Amino acid sequence: MDKPKGRILCVDDDKDTRDMMTSLLGLEGYEVVQARNVAEGLALAVSDNLALILLDWVFADGTGIELCKMIRRTSAAAPILFYSGMALKDDIDNALSAGAQGFMVKPVDFEVLLQNVSRFVGDGSPTIVS
Repeated sequence: MDKPKGRILCVDDDKDTRDMMTSLLGLEGYEVVQARNVAEGLALAVSDNLALILLDWVFADGTGIELCKMIRRTSAAAPILFYSGMALKDDIDNALSAGAQGFMVKPVDFEVLLQNVSRFVGDGSPTIVS
C-alpha cells in the first residue's frame, strides 16, 4: 500500500459531510481523521501529525472561529481551510484573521476541493473559493 499523501482532519458537525470527505479524499490517497465538534477537533489538532485541517463554522459547543483561534494558540502548525456555508465577506475575513489560510464556501465542486487540498498540503498558498 502506498503512503498517504497527507493526514487531514475534517471537523464538521454533519456526519454525512465528514463521511463524504473521508471517502472522496481517501480515494485520492489522503488519510482523513474525523471530529464532530470543537472539543474533538482541538484534541485531534494538537495530538495528530496533520497536513491540513478542514473546518466548518457552526458546532453545538462553539464556532469554527473559536476552534481556529484555539488551534493557533497551540503548537499545531497545519494549515486551516474553512469549508463552510458562511459566505459573507466579513465571515471570510474573520476566518482568515483567526488564523485560517483559506476559505471555501459550500457547496464546492469536488475538483475545486481537490485543487485546494492539494495546494494547502503542498505549499499553503491562501485561497478563497465561493
